[in-house]
Amino acid sequence: MTEPVLSVRDLAVRYKTREGNVHAVDSVSLELERGKVLAIVGESGCGKSTAAMSVMRLLPPEAEVLSGEVMFEGRDLLHCPEQELRTLRGRRVSMIFQDPVAGLNPVLTIGDQVAEALTSHLDIKKKDAKKQAVRVLYDVGLADPARVAKAYPFQLSGGMCQRVMIGIATALNPDVIIADEPTSALDVTVQAQILYQLEQLRTNRGTAILLITHNFGVVAQIADDVAVMYAGRVIEHGTTEQILENPLHPYTHALLATLPRLDGDGGPLRAIPGHLPELSEPAERCPFLDRCSKVMNVCRSSGPPKLQAGEGLDHAFACYNPIWQS
Repeated sequence: MTEPVLSVRDLAVRYKTREGNVHAVDSVSLELERGKVLAIVGESGCGKSTAAMSVMRLLPPEAEVLSGEVMFEGRDLLHCPEQELRTLRGRRVSMIFQDPVAGLNPVLTIGDQVAEALTSHLDIKKKDAKKQAVRVLYDVGLADPARVAKAYPFQLSGGMCQRVMIGIATALNPDVIIADEPTSALDVTVQAQILYQLEQLRTNRGTAILLITHNFGVVAQIADDVAVMYAGRVIEHGTTEQILENPLHPYTHALLATLPRLDGDGGPLRAIPGHLPELSEPAERCPFLDRCSKVMNVCRSSGPPKLQAGEGLDHAFACYNPIWQS
């Protein structure tokens, strides 16, 4: 294994709301290698996006990082000076947001917004930046990039706006891209095109990608490794093949069972009974306890199981009674 380009260690994040505290992320650790795609998956509310936004220090004011570190080239991004972070953000670590239209300034042309990303980090004249912006739009597969550069976001489709966001995020050849549900609002055809763009970045530029998604089809297509999150914790971690073909945690197994099968042999679609637990305090027991069909006495009497590999196994899970023992 090569040295990770980005390392998240024991990250914990709490939101302070009118209804009380929400411990959205609890002791999350992840490593992202250069040229690899790590997908974080799980149902809505599991803490995927909060973990991603923490890396970029883009959390809302009501969020508080309680502990942990995010290491990038020897720097802890959670504690480095704001000026240094602004230099790194966009230049070395970029983000593609879930809603591409909301991520673009409605009163600036597309070309001006791409050019702004260049002039913010490079010693380049504005005129030259605008010319380079057209090239950036061409590189992400937009037809007639000169026309697109003169357009405003409302004049483009959602898929075109997402390509623009990818162009802005990749214009400076960053080492790491964080993609938060980059295809969730797009139709299947455009989704395939966006995933192809991400795949090209990984293959041709060696870009490391942290992909936040709930779509296992996307995971199967592009991810090298998968971290499954539930109630703010990583409960299983392995290669994409291991997670999809041999899930060990009961939650991962149940999550995959909710997916339709193309061969028609899956029977009726299943649902996971119950709902996510309240996260007003860090978990004192396994957070999946009340929804799990494999509960043992140790699950009720012990604290949350730690993420670790089982005997004779090479991917990690946090469970006292994994599927293979049941």
